[in-house]
Amino acid sequence: MGTSTVRWVGGKSFIGTDSTKHSVVISTPDAGIGMKPSELLLVALASCTAVDLVEILAKKHTQLDCLEISATGEQDADPPWAFRKIHLCYSLGGRGLTPKNVEQAIRLSEEKYCSVAATLRGVAEIDFNYEILPE
Repeated sequence: MGTSTVRWVGGKSFIGTDSTKHSVVISTPDAGIGMKPSELLLVALASCTAVDLVEILAKKHTQLDCLEISATGEQDADPPWAFRKIHLCYSLGGRGLTPKNVEQAIRLSEEKYCSVAATLRGVAEIDFNYEILPE
């Protein structure tokens, strides 16, 4: 089980530290020095699926040279502003990437391996698209 902590450092700024002692600065938009907590959730989803994608494609002996994932979320207009729709847009490059192996890797991540997607799935609709960059 992982344990994370959040420490207030003044004003509207905080430091989040995970179980491996890695940290991220978190703040409200007006503080201007850290990530918004709600967008940190989008980063968590994108990075969780990114780790899976790299591992899945490596197991398929598919060379991945670059990967970027953009996450966009639609939130309720009223508090607590829950995300209802999240869209992930994958841009990948590498030798031998095919639509079939890319889509299969994304689906395996989002439907089977990504703990963040599994946690969000009951609350927010998650969809995706992808583009394979030219070699």
